[in-house]
Amino acid sequence: MLTAASRRDSFPTLAGMTYLNTAAEGIPPLAVGEALAEYFRDKQLGMDGRDRHFAQLDAVKVLTARLYGLSPEEIGVCSCSSEAYNLAALALRLKPGDEVVINDLDFPAGATPWLQADCPATVKVWRAREGALRVEDLAVLLGPRTRLVTTSLVSFYNGFRLALGPVVEMVRARSSALLAVDVTQALGRIPLDLRGVDLIVSSTHKWILASHGGGLVGVPSERADAWTVPAGGWFNLQDAFGEHRFEVARSQPGAASFSVGMPNFPAVYAIRAGLEYVQNVGVDRIAEACRPLVLACLEGLSKLPVTLLSPRREEELVGILAFRHPAADEIQHRLRAKDIHVMVSAGRVRVALHGYNTMDDVERFLFELDSAIVSVGPA
Repeated sequence: MLTAASRRDSFPTLAGMTYLNTAAEGIPPLAVGEALAEYFRDKQLGMDGRDRHFAQLDAVKVLTARLYGLSPEEIGVCSCSSEAYNLAALALRLKPGDEVVINDLDFPAGATPWLQADCPATVKVWRAREGALRVEDLAVLLGPRTRLVTTSLVSFYNGFRLALGPVVEMVRARSSALLAVDVTQALGRIPLDLRGVDLIVSSTHKWILASHGGGLVGVPSERADAWTVPAGGWFNLQDAFGEHRFEVARSQPGAASFSVGMPNFPAVYAIRAGLEYVQNVGVDRIAEACRPLVLACLEGLSKLPVTLLSPRREEELVGILAFRHPAADEIQHRLRAKDIHVMVSAGRVRVALHGYNTMDDVERFLFELDSAIVSVGPA
């Protein structure tokens, strides 16, 4: 990553492959595989391995806290971002008359818990214009009944990067709502400034280059009461094995309440290794190296007969670009025949650029995309 030698040493499967699909699945460095093997060795120790397991969990909290701008005590680990949001829905204890603001660029995990039939709150949708969410459009949705505003920092759909500071200011000025932010498509890709956010969530199998099976939750200590999950379990409970355990259950406050059972230790080992890898490389260096790749790809796409879905402002882009074409499925087939990997869904083509990508990847993709479009004929 960032040099030809380190790319070759850490990501041998990328030799000859143009991989532009990190927004769906990151390619893990070999260090992540070594961490999974380490888990197996520790697991073979039986109960004696548990101290090593929990040391890995502690390391994950330290590494995550560093990226979130929190303390390790303000970090919880669950199984995935979807679980995190469903547990958050329990913590909120919404009532009739409460309002939740979602948006139409968000991933389903952060939006759909509030759309279930048994959710008593009223849902308002912050709608994008020209591929971007505008803070003035959020303003009219906020009021005294707003309990939650939930959004992704970077949209999985088209790569739009939210200007978080103005959103925090608007939510505070016009409501007493909590603000939840999914950083799945940003964590490990760009430096984060999450000041003012009340709940932070990320999955672990994309840009931090770890495995499935993790959800990284951040709850600032001053918001612990608001985000304490009333779920059964044991790892999340205070005094789970005390003499009154069959009379009362009390959750640990805040982030700790999102870890309801035995941690997924294989994933924890992989997450530790992935987080260490991207932090050792330097998230700021990754962002700097990828910026010209994203801009070159955007410029190339703008010259082709596709409908761009991503915003065109440089400050609103990070690592994802998306466009539409009527023959998207056939284009994907032709690209895959050249070992070029992108995501296609319902006519939308999504390209994702990370630190292991190069300008050669961008140029090869644009050349083969142009050839594929010519081959399939006019739109």
